[in-house]
Amino acid sequence: MSDLYPNDPIGPLAPEADTLPKNLLLTAQRMGPSKIAMRKKRFGIWQEYTWGESIQIVREFCLGLVSLGLHKEDKVCIVGDNDPEYYWAEFATHAARGVTIGVFTDAAPRELEYLITNSEASFVVAQDQEQCDKLLELREKIPNVRKVIYWDESSLWGYEDEKWLMGFSAVCELGRAYEQEHPNHFEALVQQGSASDLAILSYTSGTTSLPKGAMITQSNLIYGSRHAAQIAAVSQEDDYVSFSPLAWITEQALGLAYHVMDGMVVNFPEKAETVQNDIREIAPVMLLFPSRLWESLVSQVQANMTDSDRLNRFFYRVFLKIGYRLADYQEKGEKPPLQWKLLKWVGEFALFAPLRDKLGLSRLRYGYTSGASLSHDVLRFFRAIQVELYQLYGSTECQGHTFHYPGDIRFGTVGKPIPTVNVRVADNGEIQIKSRSMFQGYYKDEAKSQEAFTEDGWFKTGDAGRFDEFGHLVYLDRVKDMIRLPNGAAFSPQYIEGRLKFSPYIQDVMVVGGDDMSFVAAMVTLNFDNVARWAEKRGISFTTLADLSQRDEVGELILEDVNRTNSSLDKDGRIKRFVVLPRTFDPDEEELTRTRKLRRGAMERKYGDILTAIYTHEQSLTMRAEVRYRDGRVGYTETAVQVRDVEGA
Repeated sequence: MSDLYPNDPIGPLAPEADTLPKNLLLTAQRMGPSKIAMRKKRFGIWQEYTWGESIQIVREFCLGLVSLGLHKEDKVCIVGDNDPEYYWAEFATHAARGVTIGVFTDAAPRELEYLITNSEASFVVAQDQEQCDKLLELREKIPNVRKVIYWDESSLWGYEDEKWLMGFSAVCELGRAYEQEHPNHFEALVQQGSASDLAILSYTSGTTSLPKGAMITQSNLIYGSRHAAQIAAVSQEDDYVSFSPLAWITEQALGLAYHVMDGMVVNFPEKAETVQNDIREIAPVMLLFPSRLWESLVSQVQANMTDSDRLNRFFYRVFLKIGYRLADYQEKGEKPPLQWKLLKWVGEFALFAPLRDKLGLSRLRYGYTSGASLSHDVLRFFRAIQVELYQLYGSTECQGHTFHYPGDIRFGTVGKPIPTVNVRVADNGEIQIKSRSMFQGYYKDEAKSQEAFTEDGWFKTGDAGRFDEFGHLVYLDRVKDMIRLPNGAAFSPQYIEGRLKFSPYIQDVMVVGGDDMSFVAAMVTLNFDNVARWAEKRGISFTTLADLSQRDEVGELILEDVNRTNSSLDKDGRIKRFVVLPRTFDPDEEELTRTRKLRRGAMERKYGDILTAIYTHEQSLTMRAEVRYRDGRVGYTETAVQVRDVEGA
């Protein structure tokens, strides 16, 4: 592929640094044994781990796995929250030339069974009792798993007699004993590794079918990290907060691989409930959040401001307008007049700096958003408070495709192609990719692997897009999800959904239309906390989410957001009817992927009665919903649901 990179700033990988384990040893040597490598907040206190400690644990765990029978290309599933032990387990597996599979923490037992079975995993490294209980439930269905190793040992005291289970520290103890009998074996294993070694199986979201395991090599991971580093350089002095799931390829490239290659300090929050406070304490230089989390931050700010005192609300309204005006100047590439520069200085003191500090963004240099496309409104909000978010567009199969470059951000786009990543738009509007971070195919699925590539070797993303006049890529939607109405008008459901989710009162949205659906309609779920707070302040009584969702006052509240969104749309693409659902969308019920992407086909089938009511112009219906519990039981609920019209749409 050298002809594709005539001015290649990266070049071929040196044999002594062509795997992550090799780079881990080189970076640890460069940092020195006493330099801080990681921090983990435990029981409210930040625990620090030096590079010397980190390497020693990786060495011991690697040799412990080898003593248990781990061989080259054996598979190890890792399921748990982002913790130092997750990193150490992955590094150790790769050092032994094994392959890791990241599993989302909230994966239901049947999902866990599929990933373990499909990947043919020999070992599972799990976080705690919750994950071990799932695995014990599946034990007879996953005979290929020889050992389950857990790292949160405090929660499994009653399991010590279970031979199938083993603590993280016990594996390290085996490794210490193995090292005494086989000195320098760890270093020898690392040096045997090569760029072409399979490193991870990264499973796709599975929006339309069962997840597929994308085969990612050591060189793919390194190049994915180095591509991004050309735009977002970090150093050993920079802090990163690892919170996005490590089962997600983007966190692997921007978190784990960056740590290995550049030595940045990785910080792990104590738990999901404390992440905002933990981020504030660290004030990271780089932060990667899925779009849903950035949207939640905006909703949180908006909701908190409604409960704030008059003076704070006044400052917020006045200076946010100033921030928006400054953002408009910046988007147009114009310098603001002197009076606006002065107002920016005042706003920095009165609102912007305190708000950034409250959000933990005071030192943020690279704020990345990936996954589903982040709406223009959210990006504009953060720019208004002087936080630049960079939209990252990528895929499980190829990692990063495009970035917003510092100083070159255009709203409504996902940035320019990353240097040495080749992006083209085919005649049918599909975005196609070729780069050295491109995967090797799908595990045990040759047919799907062949379908994924063009005849000349480009990966077919399945996404629709176009380049604007400035060379920025405009992401539209999945090719199959672009909808054309009977009158010929085309629209992108995802674009409309993003605009609606800017509301602090809306959790998720599914926009529909096309085929037999002659106009655009929406199914909306509520952000229960924010809507409940809004209702209580207005004396609106309710008992449950289902009860609250069908209140006329709530319908009018959501109608305001629908009208706001419609005002930015062409007339043919405006929402004409909508339903506020009495529940939220749930990955456990296969309505969303684990990265919170809509499974549209499954959703249209599941909510067929509601869609029928919308398009036959009924005013209400009784919604009977299936509820699938984690233990496999199935129940049903019935709720009277209102179908609401949007006047003037």
